[in-house]
Amino acid sequence: MIKGQAIFPANRHALYEQHGYSAAIQSGDLLFISGQVGSSEDGSPEPDFKRQVELAFENLQAVLAAAGCTLADIVDVTSFHTDPENQFATIMAVKAQIFNQRPYPNWTALGVNWLAGFDFEIKVIARIPGQV
Repeated sequence: MIKGQAIFPANRHALYEQHGYSAAIQSGDLLFISGQVGSSEDGSPEPDFKRQVELAFENLQAVLAAAGCTLADIVDVTSFHTDPENQFATIMAVKAQIFNQRPYPNWTALGVNWLAGFDFEIKVIARIPGQV
């Protein structure tokens, strides 16, 4: 059995401690990243939706970097949206800036009715370069 190793970004936000979870778990050559939201370091939600999505991606990139990964190492994405129909255009615009080259990761988007005060959350699985 492979044991997982907890990974945290350098400036980990308060939500990890408040809710008792790891930013990511490395298991072999895979990195399982917990849902990242558009929060400030104190864990509070960004009120502007576009900026909240951008911050979620910034937080995601910080966790990836802590494990020696980049966006190019992502193989699976799941995103959660509180109002997908009205948020879709904004999310797609930010996504197009982040993932602007093929091949794109596979992606599953889910509409939800609660994200603890947030409106967007993204979780990913990445392959860690150079790991066996």
